[in-house]
Amino acid sequence: MHPYKEGARAMLPGGARMGNARRPDWVCCVVTASLPEGAGVVSIEELNARSGGNLPGALGVVITNVAPGRISSSMPVTPLHLAANGYLHAASVVALADTSCGYGTVANLPPGGQGFTTIELKSNHLGTVRPPGEIRCEARLAHGGRTTQVWDAEVSDAATGKVIALFRCTQLILYPRT
Repeated sequence: MHPYKEGARAMLPGGARMGNARRPDWVCCVVTASLPEGAGVVSIEELNARSGGNLPGALGVVITNVAPGRISSSMPVTPLHLAANGYLHAASVVALADTSCGYGTVANLPPGGQGFTTIELKSNHLGTVRPPGEIRCEARLAHGGRTTQVWDAEVSDAATGKVIALFRCTQLILYPRT
C-alpha cells in the first residue's frame, strides 16, 4: 500500500511504526488532533493582551475565537501591510497565520508545557487583498503531542471568503529545565 493512502503504515528510522499515515496535502483533508489529557484553553482576552507592544499588535492582529484545537483571528489590510509593489506583503499574511497558530499552541499546551517555539513553517499564497480590507485566519490543530504540535491554517479575504493563503507550521513544546 502507498504510504500516503488512508490506512497505510508509515515507518520511522529504525523500523518504528508511525501509525496511520495521511496524505501530506492537508488542504484536501481536515485532520483534527486530540489534545493530551489536562491541556487547557486560555481566553481570547488573555491571547489578545499578549499582542500589545509586539509585532501582532503593531499589525492589528486580533484573536476572535479560541476553542480546543482551533483558533480564529483577523487583521486589517492597510498601506502598512503592503509590499513596495502595492499588493499585500507575504510577510503580513504569514504574520497573521503564524500568530494564530502560535496562540493556538499557547491555548492548547499539554500539561507541564510552559511555552513553544516555531521550528518549521510553510505557506502557499493564492491571492491578495488590497486596502481597505480585512483578512481572516482559521487555524486547526493537526497533531497535538507532548513534544510537538502541528497546525494548519487558511487565510481568507473577509469580504469574499476567498482563500488567499494556506499555511502549516510545527511548534516545539518547551518545558521547564530540571
